[in-house]
Amino acid sequence: MKLATLRTGFGTSAIRIDGDNVGVELDYEDVGQLLRSEDWRKAAQLSGEPVVFDHADLEAVVPTPGKVICVGLNYAKHIREMGREFPEHPTLFIKFPEALIGAHDVAEVPDFNADALDFEGELAVIIGSRARHTTDGAKHIAGYSVINDCSQREYQNRTKQWHQGKSLEKTAGFGPWLDTEWQPGPAITTTLNGEVMQHAPTDDLVFTPAKLVEFISHLRSPWKVCKTPLLF
Repeated sequence: MKLATLRTGFGTSAIRIDGDNVGVELDYEDVGQLLRSEDWRKAAQLSGEPVVFDHADLEAVVPTPGKVICVGLNYAKHIREMGREFPEHPTLFIKFPEALIGAHDVAEVPDFNADALDFEGELAVIIGSRARHTTDGAKHIAGYSVINDCSQREYQNRTKQWHQGKSLEKTAGFGPWLDTEWQPGPAITTTLNGEVMQHAPTDDLVFTPAKLVEFISHLRSPWKVCKTPLLF
């Protein structure tokens, strides 16, 4: 099942995608609000008004998440290429929700950020239920999406804390949808003007999505994670 947030003439609406450019409107403002409902899977399967949409009108899958927790140094092959040791614990940083835009939106980059701007296609894991001190991270995962991790490297590398270069407003394309059935394995490929810049299998991870949910759930008490994307 694929779920997305669609911009309409009256705001936004959560939709279930049933085919190319066609879907069904759900009785929620966005996917985040849908995930907060008591039985969101059942609610997402209900019938509704059919809608034909343009992909350019898709908003960030979850436009206003409670938090965006990102994981660095997690692809095993990339770590080996850099000649580094595998981390013993996950390396975490955050993005603010204001960084998120639709997958087909144009990033807004000020001139003073442009020269050192970088990008990375990343796997996004979206949480669908509260996880607190959990030992079963998989059951809290609603599904997966894709996000563009834009970075301002000059700011990022000023200190050992990455956040200052990782949360640029309106730069992180998020989507186009949440896929509840997809599982890690297939590669994420990032292209620039037709040239392949990145190609990495999404199961080549030091810390799996389930293990990361478990780890992070022990850092916050309680961790209200519904509608929260993790970014690898």
